[in-house]
Amino acid sequence: MEKNLSKLLLIIILVGGMMASSLYVFLSPPREISNTFSSASPPQEILSPELAVKKAVEFINNNYLAPRGEKAELVNVSEESGLYKFKIKIGEREYTSFVTKDGKILFPEEGVYLDKKLGEVPKRERPDVKLFVMSYCPFGLQMQKALLPAWELLKEKADIGVYFVSYIMHGKEEMEENLRQYCIQKEEKEKYLSYLNCFLKEGKFKDCLSEAKIDENRLIACQKSTDQEFQISAHFNEKAPTSPFNVHKELNEKYGVQGSPTLVINDQVVEVQRSPEKVKEAICNAFSTPPKECETTLSSTSTSPGFGFHEGIGGEGACR
Repeated sequence: MEKNLSKLLLIIILVGGMMASSLYVFLSPPREISNTFSSASPPQEILSPELAVKKAVEFINNNYLAPRGEKAELVNVSEESGLYKFKIKIGEREYTSFVTKDGKILFPEEGVYLDKKLGEVPKRERPDVKLFVMSYCPFGLQMQKALLPAWELLKEKADIGVYFVSYIMHGKEEMEENLRQYCIQKEEKEKYLSYLNCFLKEGKFKDCLSEAKIDENRLIACQKSTDQEFQISAHFNEKAPTSPFNVHKELNEKYGVQGSPTLVINDQVVEVQRSPEKVKEAICNAFSTPPKECETTLSSTSTSPGFGFHEGIGGEGACR
């Protein structure tokens, strides 16, 4: 939690390696500071939402994106907590930002709500656990290997599932594997853990489909219909660094998913050491009344990123 807060206070990430050097960016030159203080502040000039946000988007485009050959497009704007909240789209990805009503201060990334305790996971009788990954991201694979034993232990007590980041970075094989795993969970969820355990070893999906006894006709039909529904193949670009994969787009936006892995427990993004025991503890702490399964001790050893259950370091790497 302290690490996340420090990152938030020191760095704002807008796109990939683009960083702002402070928590906010002034959109107009700073005024001279007077040595005389008055008891009343001058009235704030209020701009219309359209004008204030237009100023902010132009600032982003001119100062950050133009040198990269990119351009932000406005998606929508609303008012929230005395600020204008707006969403922009850069390529296939969307970002939420805020700007003051006078159009002078831009907050380039989603704000932190101070009435919400950072890192606090609300408790439920039956926790909901979502792990967002890219199927060929080494760090996503590492987190899946940490989740798997906890999932096996608590599958009757909690709702646990693998979800997908709304873009892919590892080519056509990732697009196809994302579809494959999405459809296995949709069509034959009871076989998914068997398939995943096999896939995490070496990534040999054909062997794993056979080992898990997946109905391949149902799987292929689901993959085709899902691909058509979300236009995944149609928007895939082998030459681009990323391509959209929008089967879980709304959930990505809801939780502010920015990369693989992202672990969400009871609607709260959490960071844990990537070992089975630490993941189990995080889930068990989300129960209103922890079940007896939580008394079971799992391995506290992390595996290395990528395929294979080799011992490694917990790490904090991610695919973004």
